[in-house]
Amino acid sequence: MTAMTPGSNLPLTAVRVAVDVTAPVRLDVSGLLLGADGKVRSDDDFVFYNQPTGPGVTYSAAAGGDTITVDTAAVPDAIEKIVVTASPDAPGATFAGTEPTGTVRNADDGSVIATFTPPRLGAETALVVVEIYRRAGAWKVRAVGQGYADGLAGIATDFGVSVEEPAASATPAAPPAPPAPPAPVAPPAPAGQWGPPAGAPVQGGPPAPPAAAPASAPAAGSGKVNLDKGRVSLQKNQTVSLVKGGRPLLGSVRMGLGWEPAFRGKNIDLDASVIAYGPDRKKIDNCFFGKLMILGGAVQHSGDNLTGEGAGDDEAITVHLGGVPPEVTGLVFVVNSFSGQKFSDVAKAYCRLLDAQSGEELVRFDLTHGEPRTGVMMAKLIRQFSGEWEMTAMGEFVDARTVRGMVKPAGQAL
Repeated sequence: MTAMTPGSNLPLTAVRVAVDVTAPVRLDVSGLLLGADGKVRSDDDFVFYNQPTGPGVTYSAAAGGDTITVDTAAVPDAIEKIVVTASPDAPGATFAGTEPTGTVRNADDGSVIATFTPPRLGAETALVVVEIYRRAGAWKVRAVGQGYADGLAGIATDFGVSVEEPAASATPAAPPAPPAPPAPVAPPAPAGQWGPPAGAPVQGGPPAPPAAAPASAPAAGSGKVNLDKGRVSLQKNQTVSLVKGGRPLLGSVRMGLGWEPAFRGKNIDLDASVIAYGPDRKKIDNCFFGKLMILGGAVQHSGDNLTGEGAGDDEAITVHLGGVPPEVTGLVFVVNSFSGQKFSDVAKAYCRLLDAQSGEELVRFDLTHGEPRTGVMMAKLIRQFSGEWEMTAMGEFVDARTVRGMVKPAGQAL
């Protein structure tokens, strides 16, 4: 038996596996069958107590907790993963003080394959516990622990399930029009670059991405682009609106940050962080290697990488845009050289924004020339008055070895 940690994965040693989710309180557990686009094909792919069977997936209840059983041999070829979710049964209850545990076992002989207890839960009202997914013809299990602040309805709509209006009242499909528009509270800023949201953000993930060649953002000052043409490659100070097909992207996104030492054999300990600000440009919270979850689980850090060694993203920060509290109007992603080396000693530093469900790369910013300083503001996400988010490539260097030293300059740069 293996005790898993967030993001870890294991190959499955059984064709039929059961995922038991238990907790000191009563939970509602469900399974969602997702295709390559990270969405259900229809509401029939949502398996829970009112719909206990789906293609290759079944739900069952027991005294100690609910179980989602997956017969991998019976799962349709079009399905790439099954996510197992949980939410407290009591209306309005959160996971604060509660430690749910997912136990993955062989459904035929009952032997335990792995366990996972998501750490540091608080104000989350729903949780993706684990996912059973297909990779290169084999099946694996990944520990997730992604929290949501808007309940099971938020998870369901994020993965494409149609939720009836009464069940979604806590997370409406669109915010009601206020009787009168509120007066802006932010200080003067360039039009469209800063301001509090018009209301609670719309829930739901992006539609299936079109097959298109990467698009480059226009030259500075020539307007913004959206995601309709596929991946956007940004240059410094360019902005992309996180909108696709006329709909704001409000699902879960992952900001991946990577770097390589400029000189062979010289490890550099860089730390990726995100700082959340309110409309007054005052810090609300920051997420870094010492605080891996903030804003009720809406922002989560992958953990510390001490060397930058290995291919792909060295550190990643996942943001559930639809779960970011309304008082947060800006997120600034920063990287610091904790070991004290300058960014002139760093090669191939980049940040990229991905759809957290499908893994599709949406936006990329490559920082080609580093300055002899110890901190850099890589990118910022700004919530517009309309509720949509915009990402701007920054590439601004400062002298700061920790995220604490980034708070003031990042706030000034919003």
